[in-house]
Amino acid sequence: MNWIEAVILAIVEGITEFLPISSTAHMKFTNPLLGVEQSPFVNMFEVVIQLAAILSVVVIYRKKFFDFKRTSFYIKLVIAMIPAIIIGLLLKKYIESALESLVFISCVMIGGGILLLFIDKMFNKPVISEEENLSYKKAFIIGWFQTLSIILPGLSRSAATIIGGMSQKLTRSLAAEFSFLLAVPTMFAASVKSFYDVYKDHPDVINSSNMSTLAIGSIVSFVVALIAVKFLIGYLQKHGFKLFGYYRIIVGITMLILIILKVNLNITG
Repeated sequence: MNWIEAVILAIVEGITEFLPISSTAHMKFTNPLLGVEQSPFVNMFEVVIQLAAILSVVVIYRKKFFDFKRTSFYIKLVIAMIPAIIIGLLLKKYIESALESLVFISCVMIGGGILLLFIDKMFNKPVISEEENLSYKKAFIIGWFQTLSIILPGLSRSAATIIGGMSQKLTRSLAAEFSFLLAVPTMFAASVKSFYDVYKDHPDVINSSNMSTLAIGSIVSFVVALIAVKFLIGYLQKHGFKLFGYYRIIVGITMLILIILKVNLNITG
């Protein structure tokens, strides 16, 4: 992977991480189109730039995230993380296999898009607009919704957790906010694990050239994500999910066609 490819992937990640259109799917689609082959470093790169994007949330919500007097807030984040840890450990081999199939990811993109077309009507009577009114039980349930994005690569972590929040009577804006904040510890844990796994199994990958590429990608992903977060919050408050649903369906179908035709794809799906 050269630095130009790293920048392109980072821009894709920064834009898509918080939109309910699956950053994982977009990176898995972009890699073969760019001619970037999967490797231990590429796999680590994809995870770490996700963390970089998510750190933009820490900047935007810094007053809330670092308000250490609000211990219940941190407890809710920990409780919501538990299901992802359990599923990640139990289904590690299945998850790795699913991430290698572009056909599977494309189908999930389409299915998730169809779901988003109806989600605003399904959960249209929110009663919780402040995080203080979110119970531990509801946080735990939202955490289980997050696991859907692990089991179904291409679903979108943000979409799964926002829908989970809305199912628990949260407003769209609060559901999105909690989804963003939950991403910080979740992706931090995933990035540390990914970095450790690569260091343990492929120590030669940790070199100055790769680390420079990783640094460039992380910076770009962070900056682009800052813009994307602010856009999504404002957009959801006014318009909802339908546009993202149509977008997902179009992208998913397009990728299936490319896979069938083998157009510029070095992967069978």
